[in-house]
Amino acid sequence: MTGAISSTVCVMSWNIHGARGQNPRFDLDRVIALIKDHDPDVIALQEIDSRRPRKRNAIEPFQALKDALGTHGVDARAITTIDGDYGQALFSRWPIENPEIHDITFKEREPRRVIRCDVQLPGGPLRVIATHLGLSIRERRGQARKLLSLAGDVSHPTLVLGDFNDWFWFGSVRKVLAAALPARSRTRTFPSKLPMFRFDRIYCHPRTALISTTTDRRASALSDHLPVIARIRV
Repeated sequence: MTGAISSTVCVMSWNIHGARGQNPRFDLDRVIALIKDHDPDVIALQEIDSRRPRKRNAIEPFQALKDALGTHGVDARAITTIDGDYGQALFSRWPIENPEIHDITFKEREPRRVIRCDVQLPGGPLRVIATHLGLSIRERRGQARKLLSLAGDVSHPTLVLGDFNDWFWFGSVRKVLAAALPARSRTRTFPSKLPMFRFDRIYCHPRTALISTTTDRRASALSDHLPVIARIRV
C-alpha cells in the first residue's frame, strides 16, 4: 500500500468469510488482489480464518495478509485452536500507535474483539476502532455502548468500522453511535449476491469527514459480504 500524501484517505472494511464463501478453493490471492485494486490507506478485515485447509506451502492467512497489505498492522484473534486462529485485523499505510485489543464477548456467545488504535496520518492522528459484532440484538446493543466508550470524546477524526450484523432499527447499533459518529456509510453489503442489508459499515466523526462510499460487486465471487470503501477527508 503505497501512494502520495493527500488530504483524503481511502478506508475499506470487508468481511472476507475466511476467504471462502463463494470462494471454495480458499484463494486468498484473489482477495488480496481485489483489495489492492482499491489501494486503501486503512483496511479492516473480518473473519480471517487459518483453521481451514489451504494450498500446500501456503502462508498462514494472518501473515499473508500482513505481508501483502502493509507493514503497519494489528490482529485480534478471537478463537485459537490446535488447527489455527480466527478473528480480524487492521492494516494501515501509516504507523499505528497505542494499539489495544478489547474483549467484548457477551456471556456465552461467540467470542468478539475490538481493535482500537491511532493511525498517525501526515496531517494528524485518526482514531480507528475496528470490530465484528454479535448476532443477537441484546448482544449488539451492549457491544455498541462499548464502542462508544472506546471512541472517547472524539476530539479528532474518528472511525468505527467493521461488520456490525445490524439490521434492526429500535435500539440498534446505529442509534447508539449516531450522536458521537453522525456520518455513516449506507451501502448494502449482505448477502453479496443480492445485497439487502447494510451489515458492513463505516461510522465517522465529524459528519463532514465522510465524502463518499461505494462497494465492489466483484467481491460476490469471494465472500458472502461485499466490502465498503469510503473516502474520508482528514
